[in-house]
Amino acid sequence: MQHLVEIQQFDREAIQRLFELASSYEGKRDESLRGKIMAALFYEPSTRTRLSFSSAMARLGGSIITMESGGTSSQAKGETLDDSIKVISQYADAIVMRHHETGAAARAAAVSSVPVINAGDGNMGQHPTQALLDLYTIQREIGRQDGISIAIVGNLRYYRAARSLAYIVGKYKDMHLTFVSSPELSMADDVKEYLDRHHVQWSETADMREALKEVDVVYQTRIAREWIKNDEEYEKQRGRYIIDRSVADSLKDGAIIIHPLPRIGEITDDVDTSPHAVYFRQVGYGLIVRMALLRTILGESA
Repeated sequence: MQHLVEIQQFDREAIQRLFELASSYEGKRDESLRGKIMAALFYEPSTRTRLSFSSAMARLGGSIITMESGGTSSQAKGETLDDSIKVISQYADAIVMRHHETGAAARAAAVSSVPVINAGDGNMGQHPTQALLDLYTIQREIGRQDGISIAIVGNLRYYRAARSLAYIVGKYKDMHLTFVSSPELSMADDVKEYLDRHHVQWSETADMREALKEVDVVYQTRIAREWIKNDEEYEKQRGRYIIDRSVADSLKDGAIIIHPLPRIGEITDDVDTSPHAVYFRQVGYGLIVRMALLRTILGESA
């Protein structure tokens, strides 16, 4: 695999190999990527993804060059994305890129001479490494690969992490997805059609409390002000699906709550001490998954 643009590039066997490598990195570091350089190219603000990839590369002995926010780059001078990638691919051995345009990662991969890793492109695009770490978290915490029920809550239409998780679930058996949202933020039809083709059961509802009673996984999302430009609509959506301690306590034994973070009030602080709360452990799982991914993509010549 030269580039990682979308989660559909993986099959189950490749995911399993990646996850086994990730588990081997827990609490460890090595020098397997010494001499390699990763360019973190972020045209949108990012904390977790950018720092997670940077930490992963450093823990493997590699080096990082970085750019955050397109306003400080040659893009502000009018340079095209294609030209930027052609230049930056001569500075680094891999490019980790986040961009506000859906499809930007594929455009970058088409002209790059080094691997491009999609760190999120557009509100209707994908965030494949987030899906990988989400799935690793689910399998690690639930203890199985198949037969898992997942409720994805909140902003489903304009949330690339939720879309990517739905796509990766299609690779497993006896899975069930429940989409919990308002009609305005419902999951897009292309994802539903993909799930139908891959024989994944799915349903949708606006009733969060009822939907969460029997699921194994609750995947809460941020409404994301940057994708909802109308302030009145944002405030209405932001307060619609809140997981507080009473909601957490209603979950069945062994169920988990995860979130790609940051949270902006959609999970209250009192949930942090719930046995169902896994979202901060999820961050640590993401680090070792990204270590495994960088090692897999860059390791052949290491």
